[in-house]
Amino acid sequence: MKYIYALALSIATLSPALAANVYPSKPITMITAFPAGGPTDANARILAQGIAKELGQPVVVESKPGAGSTIASMYVAAAKPDGYTILYNTSSLLLGKLLYKSARFDPLKDFVPVARTVGVPLVVVVNPSVPVNSLKELTKLAKSEPGLLNYASSGTGTIDHLAGALLSKQLGMQIVHVPYKGTGPALIDVAGGRIQIMVTTLNTLLPYLHDKRIKPLAIASLHRSPLLPGVPTVAESMNLPNFEITAWNGIVAPAGTPPAAVARINAAVNKTLQDKSVIKQFQDSGAEIYGGSSEGYGKYLKSELTRWKTVINEAGIQPQ
Repeated sequence: MKYIYALALSIATLSPALAANVYPSKPITMITAFPAGGPTDANARILAQGIAKELGQPVVVESKPGAGSTIASMYVAAAKPDGYTILYNTSSLLLGKLLYKSARFDPLKDFVPVARTVGVPLVVVVNPSVPVNSLKELTKLAKSEPGLLNYASSGTGTIDHLAGALLSKQLGMQIVHVPYKGTGPALIDVAGGRIQIMVTTLNTLLPYLHDKRIKPLAIASLHRSPLLPGVPTVAESMNLPNFEITAWNGIVAPAGTPPAAVARINAAVNKTLQDKSVIKQFQDSGAEIYGGSSEGYGKYLKSELTRWKTVINEAGIQPQ
């Protein structure tokens, strides 16, 4: 009897420790770097709901915008690496480090990749008054009058700025960058004819495309979009194999997060991305579904960091 009592007491003593090792045992906080209500926040909430369903714990989305996303990135990098604080990130995780002197983190060393989630392809559009109907014609026009055409972006160092810089570099165009404070003002001026060109995300462009205030020339995805079946890809338009620029999203966690926790979140993400209702929500906004392994996302982050670092250097963009 004494042996049984001692064994029972030992198990009772160990049970809290055993319970602590069961992940997750409490709510998870998912940090985003963008204001609530925006497209990235919407994507995060769709994923958070699915992850919560798979893991059996709430996933609370918390927005920490500012400083080119570096506030959110630094917050998560400094968080306890226990799997209960994760970052729903975009390319700004990499761009923030390249463009802001205040970014005190390493996007590859201070985080562990969890999964790449979804991405929205960028589209090359022009004001309808521009006398071209294809990317090839736009390239020819730009080369015939170097420096005459200009392209808008939502701000210096943003993905649409860098996309325009990369595209013009690869196509040999000399077009002038005009930065705005946000996508909305930039699109208004493109639609109004004050700016000729813009390269930005499909979901942002949809209202302007529906009422033909702007004209799409090419989409920077590997395949044509079901929402714009008549618009060719940049790759097929200009013979640029595998050319792709998407506003991609993913999830990372603080470096040192237990591999078991990373594996569980990764599995939950991939299961969520197979849900038909989730797929429809993303596809209706023009997003492409990714998913995949933690290792695969890590390799992708490394390749994207190299690519955009080169573009930033060639464009002469200085860190702020």
